[in-house]
Amino acid sequence: MGDRVVTGPAFGLNRHDWSTPTAFAADVARAEALGWDWAFLPVNPLAIWDPYVMLALAATTTTRIGLGTLLENAVLDNPASIANGIASVDCAAGGSRTLLGLGIGDTAVRFQNRRPATIVELASITTLVRRYLAGEKVDLGARRPAVLRSARPVPVWVAAGGPRTLRMAGAIADGVFLRVGRHPQNLRHAVAQVHEGAADAGRDPDDVRIGLIFHTIVTDDPDEIASIARAMAAGYYEYSPRLFNIPGLEWNGPDPEELKAATALGDFHHAADPVAAGRLVDFLGDDVAESFALCGSAADIAGQIDDVLALGFRVDIVVPHPIPMPVPHEPVRRRVPETLTGADYTAWFAGDVVSRVGH
Repeated sequence: MGDRVVTGPAFGLNRHDWSTPTAFAADVARAEALGWDWAFLPVNPLAIWDPYVMLALAATTTTRIGLGTLLENAVLDNPASIANGIASVDCAAGGSRTLLGLGIGDTAVRFQNRRPATIVELASITTLVRRYLAGEKVDLGARRPAVLRSARPVPVWVAAGGPRTLRMAGAIADGVFLRVGRHPQNLRHAVAQVHEGAADAGRDPDDVRIGLIFHTIVTDDPDEIASIARAMAAGYYEYSPRLFNIPGLEWNGPDPEELKAATALGDFHHAADPVAAGRLVDFLGDDVAESFALCGSAADIAGQIDDVLALGFRVDIVVPHPIPMPVPHEPVRRRVPETLTGADYTAWFAGDVVSRVGH
């Protein structure tokens, strides 16, 4: 395995070519060549090939890039199967470049008409998976303790946004992916909750890694940016009104559930047409729209990331989640430098945004 040396925050992508396992592996190898530090894969049994097969195959076509789930969920699979799957990936990757991202379950869970996990359930599966990966003996009431024979030291991260989940993750997880937008007050509050949870559990808060997931608006058309940014903000309000309350942002419109019921909208973050979804909430102010997504020119986006990195807490991974979802290998829908003519989102972000961060 090649040396994994990353200065500053690592950048990870969770949108690749999922058409076949071999296409995914080839696309991850391309991302590695473009300079990406992590390749993540959503988990949805009804929509995407088996994540551990995909990631293990990608491990055989790469030497440096990190590999992980974003996100596995605590609803649709058995903790032992999850631990064994990510351990298998870690073995194929040669160790030290794999992580397991866990969450309560979103799209994959809704596809099967199941409810997301509770915080207690997420905490339980996180603890159990970590014990399996550590090779511990787990008493499940059987004649003998359960032991994962393929145990490997893979870090387990939890995605969180609400205060109770953040504190829980700080108490038991190796890292936390924050999904709270980019407003400084929300980010500082979220990190404080993680650190409080770690301290209450007797852990060193600095031992808990921090990742930031940012919805990143692909277009550079000002009108489309304004609408999509409002849709993303509405999605956060729908998920947790606290993210408006903490920085003093205002929601001066109908309840999100009323808007969704009147338009047959599933939810704002997953709207098939985010521009149209954003027009439903055009009552949101510019200050709200600017608080929850990365947007604008490459220089604007790099500057927004730099602003976050200057907030005073360590950031280990940044995941710029593209909205709308780009098509792999098709040109990104924006103006690009001549040297990036024809670049898709993967190549554009690596070549035109990451290169500006910190400069």
